[in-house]
Amino acid sequence: MKVLQVSSHASISLKNILFATDFSEASEAALPYAAAISRRYDSQLHVAHIMYIAPSQPDDPVTFDSIHEAARADVRRRMETLASQLKTVAHQTHVREGEVWKSLSDLIQTHEIDLLIVGTRGRTGVEKLVLGSKAEEILRQATCPVLTVGPKIGGRTQLRGIESKGKDVVPVEISLRQVVYATDFSPESLAAAPFAISLAEEFQAKLTLLHAIEKYEDIGRRPRLVDLALQRLEKLVPEEASVWCSPKPSVQFGPPAECILQEALDSKADLIVLGVRAATGHLGAATHLPWATAHKVIAQSHCPILTFRLLRPLSARRSERASTNSEE
Repeated sequence: MKVLQVSSHASISLKNILFATDFSEASEAALPYAAAISRRYDSQLHVAHIMYIAPSQPDDPVTFDSIHEAARADVRRRMETLASQLKTVAHQTHVREGEVWKSLSDLIQTHEIDLLIVGTRGRTGVEKLVLGSKAEEILRQATCPVLTVGPKIGGRTQLRGIESKGKDVVPVEISLRQVVYATDFSPESLAAAPFAISLAEEFQAKLTLLHAIEKYEDIGRRPRLVDLALQRLEKLVPEEASVWCSPKPSVQFGPPAECILQEALDSKADLIVLGVRAATGHLGAATHLPWATAHKVIAQSHCPILTFRLLRPLSARRSERASTNSEE
């Protein structure tokens, strides 16, 4: 995958965005974000639906072929309807058959996807994502940031609804006013900072930079721990970006997931940005605390979550970006 282009003042370039849909209400809730972000960043939006065909087939091949063709026709019709809502966005539609994650992974690599957007069915767990049992696999293995959007939008996100006038469809727009970026100062979470800052700039939203200290005894061992954390948070936002996003550093005490959710609730956040570590072992195994924290936040949040996984050291990414920019 091509490395995202990040400028010195933390602006990001999202050239290709992938929106995965199963045509459910949850996917409909995520569509405005896919469209709005694509317009803001002048991105190419790829809309994909994966048809999963069960390995077992009916005894009568003719019956199976008939059912299969009817399903294909239904998907084509639904995709045409969805595409009609994207007249103001450069887009391509893709219908694939096969395993969900393998198909999405192929699209991510082939089209050099910079951001994947999916919808969630509710706040009862990651397993309830629209892509079913493959959701956790997507979140842990995606080679690009993933934005998950729930069907019940919280915060102060403004949606201008779709209006049908004959065959014309007025697109839905969103307005992000408050972004919460949480960091434990690990490489993974720091890599997510440019996304939080850039989105806050693009939508002229206020930005809260949050660090949670879980153990009170840490303060006794390091008296200046809070002051140092606040200073590190302040340094994450370049001066020129501060004019647009009004950054507010915040240090809270308690379990990270609880602190993040409470801050998002108190500030009526429209978006939470998190950095997560890559999966280790099989997908059902318990992994690092940062992933467990992200899991809890995604399961209980009232607003969309942007998760970012660091795939290589930041220095290597910067070197590659510098080399790419010089060649251009």
